[in-house]
Amino acid sequence: MLSADLPRVATGLAREAGWTTAHLFTYPLGLRPAPAQPVNRLRHDLEGLSPQQRGMVHLGVDTAARPILLVHGIADNHSVFSVLTRALRRRGFTDLSTFDYGLRTADLRRAAADLARAVEALAERSGYDRIHVVGHSLGGLIARYYVQRLGGAARVLTLVTLGTPHQGTVLARAGRLVPLVRQLSPESDVIRELAAPVVDYDTRFVAFYSDVDHMVVPSRNGRIDHPDLAADNVVVPGIGHLSLPNSSRVAAEIADVLRQLDPAEVPSG
Repeated sequence: MLSADLPRVATGLAREAGWTTAHLFTYPLGLRPAPAQPVNRLRHDLEGLSPQQRGMVHLGVDTAARPILLVHGIADNHSVFSVLTRALRRRGFTDLSTFDYGLRTADLRRAAADLARAVEALAERSGYDRIHVVGHSLGGLIARYYVQRLGGAARVLTLVTLGTPHQGTVLARAGRLVPLVRQLSPESDVIRELAAPVVDYDTRFVAFYSDVDHMVVPSRNGRIDHPDLAADNVVVPGIGHLSLPNSSRVAAEIADVLRQLDPAEVPSG
């Protein structure tokens, strides 16, 4: 069995190395503030739209225009989402923006509080009471803390995570002298808080995780296994940690998730 998996693992590692190299070149671009997102206007005309966007508008204007906020991982920035952003726009989603919590962040809880303010501003700008959030790695954990512990369930309709250490990662034990890294260890206070009982929420959770993720160890810790949370866990075989937000396959699945879970897609009765 192990020998049969070796080609897939080798391919995944090669793909990961390629994306890591590419990201080293794009990373400096993410040090600049992301372009401001224009005020959202629900449009009912199809002029200038791609075939995918036309299909989305026919399917439901709310589905296409509901804001999607992207939250990056540790020591990273919004440049990691350049591929995913383009892929989602091609599939008809029109309002995408990013939240950068900064390289100096030392506490996950504080980053979650900053995210709460960013979501409130996005809700006010867009006119939508609830939005979708996609978080990569630590970004998914920050968003989950906001939803579970800071009242974010009232604002977040769907939380999608990519390679997020929901039960922590044993690699964080090696960096326990760094406060933010220490919060990612399986026995940290933050991980224990997220395992506490949850009541009165209706946020939908979808966790994409990989069997060859070299940052989330063991890989099953990328799942959301909580008795009170209705979470879909999606394993993506052979895709490394940084490859997850850069995978066209994952982007297509995220688009399907957001289309299927939007209230505009749920038939009445």
